[in-house]
Amino acid sequence: MSTELTARVLVTPAAEATIDLLRDEHGPLMFHQSGGCCDGSSPMCFAKGEFRVGSNDVWLGRIYGCDFFMSASQFAYWKHTQLTVDVVKGRGASFSLEIPLGVRFLIRSRLFTKEEEENMAPVYDGEEYPQATEA
Repeated sequence: MSTELTARVLVTPAAEATIDLLRDEHGPLMFHQSGGCCDGSSPMCFAKGEFRVGSNDVWLGRIYGCDFFMSASQFAYWKHTQLTVDVVKGRGASFSLEIPLGVRFLIRSRLFTKEEEENMAPVYDGEEYPQATEA
């Protein structure tokens, strides 16, 4: 029996490669899923601390060393859905850091299984999430 918690957000290898490029240029990063209710919506990538999160945001976890947040009202719709951050060619309409690279991050999603929902990773208020310790 596995004790590993079900992750609420994942990342593809292609998105990891883009995160590496952005991290080299901008330092530590963070994501915020703002708006968008379905598969294909765009998470925003910022330099860590550039987007202020608070009690109206939910921390879903870390992807490739980056904190991932979403608004609490949006989480109410997405709480039964596992999100995967991917990247595709094209220009997004946002202030996200990847835009000058000619790519955009996007969300792919699927519903959790009943078994996965029984072992979910916790979410935290945007002001109370567990801070990463830098080595």
